[in-house]
Amino acid sequence: VKLVLFYLHNICVDHEQMSQVVVVGKLNVSSESVQHGVEGLMYLLTESSKLTISEVDFQDSVLVLGFSEELNALLLQLYLENRKEVRQILSKLAPSLPHYHNLEWRLDVQLASRALRHQVKPTVTLKLHLEDGAKRSARVLQTDPATLQHLIDELERALAELKSSHCRRILRNIK
Repeated sequence: VKLVLFYLHNICVDHEQMSQVVVVGKLNVSSESVQHGVEGLMYLLTESSKLTISEVDFQDSVLVLGFSEELNALLLQLYLENRKEVRQILSKLAPSLPHYHNLEWRLDVQLASRALRHQVKPTVTLKLHLEDGAKRSARVLQTDPATLQHLIDELERALAELKSSHCRRILRNIK
């Protein structure tokens, strides 16, 4: 358990460091066996914690592995005791992405030019303000109304797809 949490805290642990940990722990197994066991246990804990699965779902998942009842109970106890810490570690590893703060927009229309007297050329200018923690930034986008309408249609289609039962079932399994 301590090896798994150590490995999660220090993702960059290489084979040499793992063998040093094995020597320090005075285990009578090869470093490869310990490494594979730690990686398997780490995968089980990270995926279970990431999905925040219930006790019953965890037991069902571990039951398939063919371990003894005693080991299954021990793994369940390990999961229940460490899932909060594993989720905290995973949240620290997740990339921080900027998110929406504000949107300013302006519609410009060019009615004529020296070459063409009766020309209508609309342009939409968007200024998107983003926040990344305490840091704020702005992006300026410029497009014509037809492209903007196409973008709106695609986003609405994606939103409608997100509300479908198939997508909700997938999202439920991801969380």
